[in-house]
Amino acid sequence: MSAAAALSVAAGLAGCGSTTYFDGRVLPPSGLANRVLIAIQNPGAFSKGALQIVDAYYDIRNSYNDKTPSFSISGYAGALPISIQNMPEEQFGAVYGSGDGSLAFINYQKETASSTASGLSGLSSGVFVTRNQQYIFAASQTSHVLTVIDKSSLNPGSFYFSLPGVYRVSVNPGGTAALAFVQNSNYVYYPIKLTAAQSITYSGGPNTWPKAAVDCEPLNAPGWCLFQAQSPDSTDSYGYTYGAPLSFDRPVKAIFSADGNTAYVLNCGPECGGGTASVSLMPVAPLIFLPGQGSGLMPKTGAIPNITTPGGATNALQASSTLYVTGQEMMKDGYFGGHLTLVNLANNTAGAPIAISDGEPGMPSRMILADDNTLWIGMVQCTNGERYNNGQAYGCLTMVNTTTNTVSLLESYLGDLTGIAAVSGLHKIYVAEGGQVYIYSTVDGSTIDNQYVTVTGTAYDVAYMDAVSDGDNTVY
Repeated sequence: MSAAAALSVAAGLAGCGSTTYFDGRVLPPSGLANRVLIAIQNPGAFSKGALQIVDAYYDIRNSYNDKTPSFSISGYAGALPISIQNMPEEQFGAVYGSGDGSLAFINYQKETASSTASGLSGLSSGVFVTRNQQYIFAASQTSHVLTVIDKSSLNPGSFYFSLPGVYRVSVNPGGTAALAFVQNSNYVYYPIKLTAAQSITYSGGPNTWPKAAVDCEPLNAPGWCLFQAQSPDSTDSYGYTYGAPLSFDRPVKAIFSADGNTAYVLNCGPECGGGTASVSLMPVAPLIFLPGQGSGLMPKTGAIPNITTPGGATNALQASSTLYVTGQEMMKDGYFGGHLTLVNLANNTAGAPIAISDGEPGMPSRMILADDNTLWIGMVQCTNGERYNNGQAYGCLTMVNTTTNTVSLLESYLGDLTGIAAVSGLHKIYVAEGGQVYIYSTVDGSTIDNQYVTVTGTAYDVAYMDAVSDGDNTVY
C-alpha cells in the first residue's frame, strides 16, 4: 500500500478504534489522521497566539461525530506565531512567535507544546532547528547577532556571534551545515563547532582566533567559530584555510541539493539593490559544523560557479534534477514582476522566466509541491507589482503544472499568502491567505468550501502534521 493510500485508510479507521496508522505513528488524542495545524495570531482578547487543529479529510474543525467542537495544541503560549517548521517524520514541529521571540516545540503525537527554547537573542528574523533538535540557529537583525544553541554533549551552550545586519539563516535537511546572510551584503557566513583539540586555552581577542574566523565564542576556549566563505589561499595553525572572500550578489538564502553536496546560494541581485540575480553553487563539505566531519575546500579562484536567472532569485525548491527558482524581475515600466525560472541541475542551465504572482522584492516566496504534479507559489504584497499597477488580473497565489511547466492558475487576490500546506494524497492544499484559511483543489485549482475551517483571529501559517515526509513544508 502506498503512503498516501495508508493515510486515506487511516482516516476511515479513525472512527473505528484504530490506535495506529501510517508508518507506525500512534493515533493522537484528537483521533484525527489528517491534521492541518494553523498558527493564529490574536485569537481573542486575552491571547496573542494559538495553534488550532482541523480535520483535513473532512475539512472541519470539530470531530466527525460532533462530540468534540474543536481541537488545539494544549499548553502553547507563544505570542503572534508566524512560522511552523513542520517535521512530521519526527512527529514534532517548531513554532516561532514574533511577538515574544519564543520558539515552541510541538509534540504531534500528544498534541501538546512540549517545551520552549531558551537562549535566543531578541526577536529573530529567521530561526531553524535541526531534526534531531540538538541545534538551533537564529538570525536577529535587531540585535545584529547570529545565535547558535547547542544541546549536544560536546561543548553545549548558547553562542552569540556579532554579525551586523544578519537577517536570514539556512540549514540543510541533514542538520549538519548552516549559512547566515547579511542584508545588503555580498558575503556568506557559516558557523563551525570546534573539536576538543581545538578548544585549547585562548588568550581572547582576534589575534588568537583562526585567521578565517570573523568571531569565536566564547573568547576563551571557544566552542564555536563563525567563518566567512572564502578561497583557501593559506592555512592557519589550526588547520583552517583562509584567503580572499567569495563574493556573491546580495545573497539571501540557500537551498541544499538532495545528495547534500551542494548549497545553491540564491543571489537576489536587482531586487535587493545588487547587479545580477543568479544561483551560485557552493560545496557543502567545508561548511559542515560537526567536529571532524568537514572536508574539502572552497574554490581558490575567489568565485564559484554561477547560473544567471533574469527572473530573480529569492527562493527555490528542488525536485529531482530541476530547481524551481522564484523572484521578482524589474520590468520596463519600473515595477517588479514575479517570475519562475527552471534551472536544469544536470547541465546547470536556466530556462526562460515564466510570469507568476508578483510579490515584495527581496522577500522569499512560499513554495510547496503537491498532488497532481502541481507547484504552488505564494507571495506577499502582490498589489505592489506589475500586474496590479497595469490593471491586469492579480493575486498572491500561483499554481504551476510541473508536467508542462506552465502556469495553470493565478488565484484572485485575497491578501498576502503567508503559509501553504500540501495535504498529500487528498488532492488539496491549505493556505493562510489574507489572515484566513482557504482550501484549493490540486486537480484544477478550484476552491473547496472552507466555512468549517475558518478561524477567529489572523491565520498566518499552516502545516500538514500527518504528511509522509518533512518535505511537506512551506519553503520560507
